[in-house]
Amino acid sequence: MATSGTTAFDMDFTEIAEEAWERAGREMRSGYDLRTARRSMNLMTIEWQNRGINMWTIDEGTLSLTQGTSEYTLPADTIDLLEQQIRTGSGNVATQSDLTISRISVSTYASIPNKLTQGRPIQVFVERLRDAPKINVWPVPDSDDYIFYYWRMRRIEDAGNGIETADMNFRFFPCLVAGLAYYIAMKEPELVDRVAMLKQAYEEQFALAAGEDREKTSARFVPRIGRA
Repeated sequence: MATSGTTAFDMDFTEIAEEAWERAGREMRSGYDLRTARRSMNLMTIEWQNRGINMWTIDEGTLSLTQGTSEYTLPADTIDLLEQQIRTGSGNVATQSDLTISRISVSTYASIPNKLTQGRPIQVFVERLRDAPKINVWPVPDSDDYIFYYWRMRRIEDAGNGIETADMNFRFFPCLVAGLAYYIAMKEPELVDRVAMLKQAYEEQFALAAGEDREKTSARFVPRIGRA
């Protein structure tokens, strides 16, 4: 018998919620069941981002720097920066160059005596604010020719209204369903006996997915932990 010949399996949120409710121990029966599952999924994906880096949420971006301006706002869905450089000679094959810019802490930035000094930026302080992170470069750019080039970790997109597919790599589908079943069971008194089993299944699936979702070289991204 021939195989399907396709590898396009995907799930919209309604299918994800139905599978999670069934694993939790009962069928999804109402609009409220779908709504509470959607809320749980949004909370769970935030938990994933607190656990570490999800490779599919790594984006690259640029900011054009302006002479005399030290502060710039990053996209609102940015969680943190992973790597950053100052690009000079952008677009010119002969002269384009990416130069390392060091990330510094708030205390180091605060201790700089003259924050108005102009030159090629060599340091950046990242303010991880509530609404949108900001960067402060030092020295302040002395021309408009610099580009701040970065790799960032962005937020996972929300569950939506129930008809969209999940914003994640297919390898995380088993973890997503297992985790959502666990979250749902914690909210339903009649399902409390299944909570421990569902939590164990969730942690196993997360470990499998996270173990695969990594760099396959000797270099790897590591989240910064500790005081800024």
